[in-house]
Amino acid sequence: MMNPRKYSFIDQFCMSLDQALGGSAHRPYPALHEKEGPLTPEQNQHSAALMRVNHAGEVCAQALYQGQALVSRDKKIREKLCAAAIEEGDHLAWCHQRLKELGSHTSYLNPLWYSGSFVIGLTAGLWGDKWSLGFLAETEQQVVNHLESHLETLPAKDHKSFKVIQQMQEDEAKHRDDAIKLGATELPAFIKKIMSIASKIMVKTAAKI
Repeated sequence: MMNPRKYSFIDQFCMSLDQALGGSAHRPYPALHEKEGPLTPEQNQHSAALMRVNHAGEVCAQALYQGQALVSRDKKIREKLCAAAIEEGDHLAWCHQRLKELGSHTSYLNPLWYSGSFVIGLTAGLWGDKWSLGFLAETEQQVVNHLESHLETLPAKDHKSFKVIQQMQEDEAKHRDDAIKLGATELPAFIKKIMSIASKIMVKTAAKI
């Protein structure tokens, strides 16, 4: 991820959007050595919908981290956000690869998901680093729960998607724990509720579009 202090806001946004929508993985594909299990057309469609949601979620995560890093006042926190964004970029590439293997597509609304999440990340960051970290920690907790539900509903023979989601869940839990260790502020219950509602809207929409 580029140094946010060297670019204008518009430059930062455009380059970050390009990175989020077309990035490549820095780590190996978790399902590289997994054998593809036979899936019925219905199971294939279900797995593709889940991975499309996960891909859209990673677009949002990239935007949140990049928006927060842009206005972070603490160098250590900014570096953590940039490092986490790189891992989210891995997730993005993995989900994209799995979607191609399933013969499906990413969400057509990804630019919209990115733009909205980038603004949210900026806003959270402007509240201050502790609040920004609190927002990050709660986001990652909700993502961990969301991925757990996907692991439970995947077709039993979809071993590849399972391996990808399992690694993503492990990384997201680490991001949550890192944010807490850096001094994340606990968010009020009503903000958590709003975040949960917004997430559900994205999930239902991205699964279909």
